[in-house]
Amino acid sequence: MLHPYPSQLLGKAVDGFAALPGIGRKTAMRLVLHMLKQDRQSVMQFTEALTRLVQDVKRCAVCRGISDTEVCPICGNRLRDHTTVCVVENVQDVMAIEGTQQYRGTYHVLGGSISPMDGVGPADLEIETLVQRVQTGGIQEVIFALSPTMEGDTTAFYIFRRLGTLPVKITMIARGIAQNDELQYTDEVTLGRSIIGRQPFTGK
Repeated sequence: MLHPYPSQLLGKAVDGFAALPGIGRKTAMRLVLHMLKQDRQSVMQFTEALTRLVQDVKRCAVCRGISDTEVCPICGNRLRDHTTVCVVENVQDVMAIEGTQQYRGTYHVLGGSISPMDGVGPADLEIETLVQRVQTGGIQEVIFALSPTMEGDTTAFYIFRRLGTLPVKITMIARGIAQNDELQYTDEVTLGRSIIGRQPFTGK
């Protein structure tokens, strides 16, 4: 590909940044030029961090969230309530809920939500691993903390049906969150109250 830049290396770097979500080519150019102004050591540390992220990051063997170790710090914390599992779509949702300081249970990260329009079905998500966790026993409550969207509601209903025969309490966070809002962008006070005020999930 031909680049309208004085350097092919510069053009390739801009292409790389522009491929990131929410980054246009002008912003990508500013980022690349900013990096060129930095000392070599700072840039090398940045690139090393990205390389290690790709090579060494793991999925927690329990909750399927992102971790540096086989079991993430939350799942490995004996002080957490391991009888309660909060089901979320992504790691950003975990961080959002942790920011409220209102929840002391564990999580299960689905990796998205069911969306036939986008070609995402139940088999593409970490639903079976959740069912297996509940089947092994010890879990008393499963909390749905999914975005109040059609995709989130569809995912919750599907999981509810999958867990329907198991002896576990199923609840959902209170709908203090606006319809179609993503959980990760909800303010901490509202999200915290939604967790505290969770209600039984009936599938209706």
